[in-house]
Amino acid sequence: MRVVGSPIDITKVRTVVYHLPDGRQFSVKMEGLDQFVELGLGRICDTSEIDGVLHFFPRGNA
Repeated sequence: MRVVGSPIDITKVRTVVYHLPDGRQFSVKMEGLDQFVELGLGRICDTSEIDGVLHFFPRGNA
């Protein structure tokens, strides 16, 4: 996966949590979806080494 030109190793990511600009969040299980995920512009907090979660803050909420 590439996000804003930076490679991210998603091999340990089990869940992506999207933090929306209005304060809500939702999560997506990555099992079988890793090849289809396109995050777009934003900031990432990758805690996959710790707990398998990647937090994504889309542009405007970063």
